[in-house]
Amino acid sequence: MELNRKALQDASAAGVLSESQAEALWRFLETRNQDVPRFKAAHILYYLGGMLAIGAMSLFMNLGWERFGGWGLMAIALGYGAAGLAFVEFLLHRRLAIPAGIAGAFVVVLVPLAVYGLQVGLGWWADGRPFRAYHTHIDWRWLMMELATLAAAAILLWRYRLPFMVMPVAVTLWYISMDLVPYLSLDGDYDWQLRKLVSLWFGLAMALFAFWVDVRTRQQRDFAFWLYLFGVVAFWGGLSAMDSHDELGKFLYFCINLAMIGIGAALARRVFVVFGGLGASFYLGHLAYDVFKDSVLFPFMLTALGLLVIWLGILWTRNEEAIVARLRARLPVPLREMLDARH
Repeated sequence: MELNRKALQDASAAGVLSESQAEALWRFLETRNQDVPRFKAAHILYYLGGMLAIGAMSLFMNLGWERFGGWGLMAIALGYGAAGLAFVEFLLHRRLAIPAGIAGAFVVVLVPLAVYGLQVGLGWWADGRPFRAYHTHIDWRWLMMELATLAAAAILLWRYRLPFMVMPVAVTLWYISMDLVPYLSLDGDYDWQLRKLVSLWFGLAMALFAFWVDVRTRQQRDFAFWLYLFGVVAFWGGLSAMDSHDELGKFLYFCINLAMIGIGAALARRVFVVFGGLGASFYLGHLAYDVFKDSVLFPFMLTALGLLVIWLGILWTRNEEAIVARLRARLPVPLREMLDARH
C-alpha cells in the first residue's frame, strides 16, 4: 500500500478526512519521515556527493597518493577524519540525519587509509603494494586494516546511531570473508573450495547478525539493510559457486533459494527475494537445458506449475489476514514488533 499526498486528497474527497485534516496528516508524515531515504532530489544529491567523496578516498585513489609516503597518508586520513567528524556534528545540530550519516560513513572509510599509512611508515609493506589494491586484491595482510575499521565504526555507531554508517561495516565484513582464506592458507595455496565454504558460512553469520540487529532496532531506523545485503551476497555467492555433482544437490540448492524467497517475504527484505529468485531460475534453467532438454512435456509442466503458484497467491490473498494473525500470534513479542515495523 502506497500512502502519498494524492491518496490523502482522495480520502478527503470521499469524506473520510476533512481537507484540513488531510493536509495536517501529510505535514506530520513529511516531518516524521524526513530522515528516511527516498527517491527525491535532495536525497539523490546527498548520496551522489557522499559516494563521490567516499570513492575518492577508496576505490578511485590513484598511485600518485603513494608519493606522500606512509606518514603523509596517515596525516591526510586523520585530518580528513577530524574534518568529517566536525561536519557530522554540524549536520546533526541542524537535524540533517541523512547527510550526517553519509559524512560518518566517509570517516569510517578513512580508517583503512590511516592504518595503511601507519604500516607503511613502520616499514610493514616492503613489497610496495599500493593502497588502491585494498579494494581490488585479496590479501590476508589487509585484516589489520579491516579489524581497525570495524572497531572505529563500532565506536562511531555507538556515538551517532546513523544507519548509513553501517554500509562500510558491511563492506568490510565482506572483505574479511575473502581475505580470511589466504590467512588460513599461509602456504599460498588458495583453496577455492575453502573460499566457497568461508563465503557461505560467513554470509550466513552476517545475515543472522543482521536479523539480530533488525530485532534490536525494530523501533528505530533501519540499521540492518546493508548487513542483510552483503550477508546474502556472500552466502548466495558461496552457495551458487559450489559444485553439485548430483541432481539431489541441485534440488537442495533450489529448495534453499525458495526458502530465501519465503524469508524475504516474511521479513520484508527484497534482497532475499531477488537472489532467491535468481537461484531458482538457475535451477529451472538447468532442468530445461540439461535434464529435460529433449522433453516435449516440460514446458507444459512448468506452465502448469506457474499457474498453480498464481492460484496459491490468490488463495493467500483471500485468507492473508487470518493466516498472518495466527502465525504472528505464535511469535515472540520483539519479533512481532519488528515485522509490524517493517511491513
